[in-house]
Amino acid sequence: MKHLVRQIGRYKIPLNWTLLILAISTLPLTYAGPREQAKRIHDRLTGIPPSIQVLDEMESLISEGKIQEAAAIAMQNPAFYSITLKNWITPWTNEEADVFAPLNDYTATIIGMVRDDIDFRQILSGDILYVANSNSGIPAYSMTSNAHYQALEEQSADLQDILQRTTQSEETGLPEQATAGVMTTRAAAKSFFKDGTNRAMFRFTLINHLCTDLEGLKDTSRSPDRIRQDVSRSPGGDSRIFNNSCVGCHAGMDPLAQAFAYYNYEYNVESDPQGEQGTLQYNHVGQVDPDTGSQVQAKYHINGNNFPYGFFTNNDDWSNYWRQGLNKNLGWDTSLPGSGSGAKSMGQELANSQRFANCQVTKVFKNVCLRSPQDAADRAKITNITNTFTSTGYNIKQVFADSADYCKGE
Repeated sequence: MKHLVRQIGRYKIPLNWTLLILAISTLPLTYAGPREQAKRIHDRLTGIPPSIQVLDEMESLISEGKIQEAAAIAMQNPAFYSITLKNWITPWTNEEADVFAPLNDYTATIIGMVRDDIDFRQILSGDILYVANSNSGIPAYSMTSNAHYQALEEQSADLQDILQRTTQSEETGLPEQATAGVMTTRAAAKSFFKDGTNRAMFRFTLINHLCTDLEGLKDTSRSPDRIRQDVSRSPGGDSRIFNNSCVGCHAGMDPLAQAFAYYNYEYNVESDPQGEQGTLQYNHVGQVDPDTGSQVQAKYHINGNNFPYGFFTNNDDWSNYWRQGLNKNLGWDTSLPGSGSGAKSMGQELANSQRFANCQVTKVFKNVCLRSPQDAADRAKITNITNTFTSTGYNIKQVFADSADYCKGE
């Protein structure tokens, strides 16, 4: 007897094969038992497979429902710091978001903070710096070179073990009140204080730590009274462009970016056009910039003739105009005043917002789960992890563990 066949596309397939294919296609995805889940958690958190001993230990814990403990074992692997964290953080340190950029003080400082379970909000305000310990034989930390961290990378140093905590005020000469976490590291200064008007530092802080660019924060209802003189009020001869577009970003950005008025990145344009030997420079109390007649850096007064009636910067006082209007939904901390002086207090304003916490959790989720949140269940989990993050001291390792648990497979 001839086999019964079914036409599928341009192929004729025996009916018994067709039934088998349909049966297979309706089966649930392969079940991931405790051992498979342990391997996935380890792979996602470290980027490398676990040893048999570690896999056995993690499998045992997962079988007992102790997922967090299993994730903690994975995060004890040096690769969590030297691979996962380094690759996660490095794109934040440069405008190109280059994951292959050299190890630097920005990246190393966050790695050290994660290892030591430091409140993650301190990345935007703390007097914190991580360097190699004194017994490492590494060239000393320098404000004019990245050689210290390049040597660590060239030697494939165990960043979990070799980094030790110090302060920026001790190593760089910055006053304690002028330190602002990674924003005042040498690497950040080289990328975001170099040239320009210091608005880049503010913009990329928003991108990297609040997960939004200026375009997403446009609000033309804010007062333009703090927009600097270098912004034309009639670009291209048309004031409507300013009123309907430019003011949307500058009205909120300029009053906040004024916190950076005393900072600059100094380098020799002729002999060192990339600024590899440059240094973060800060105008101390009593130090008068010859171009401004005040403590304010000259860059805050460039192109002042574009609109002489615009805001004239004479100090580093900042104010958050986005506490009202459309951007009130960023979740600003009402216990803070919403204004102040200098980068440290402005960093505290940003880091205590709900958007900051949600951003960190979302970034970790993407890194560990290898995808963006896709559905209601994912978004609910992001909210849940964020609530845990903010209520337990902003411990970012907990976020990695929670994300690994969620994406471990069933």
